[in-house]
Amino acid sequence: MALTAPEIKEMILEILPEAEVQVQDMRGDGSQFAAHVVSKEFIGKNRVQQHQMVYKAMKGKVGAELHALSLQTSAPE
Repeated sequence: MALTAPEIKEMILEILPEAEVQVQDMRGDGSQFAAHVVSKEFIGKNRVQQHQMVYKAMKGKVGAELHALSLQTSAPE
């Protein structure tokens, strides 16, 4: 069962509730998504650590129910 953009956004917001999250279905078939996440929780963390936080929110679904998730993460300016 494929995930939807709103489901992915909700999963990210569960661990980063104050984040600004945008999720887009890149192919329109529910298999490849791009997410842009801005969170104050990313302050002081490098890009790898930021991505690890988002992947943790996905609870192992990337590579299983979700084929690919392209991430752009940043702390607020």
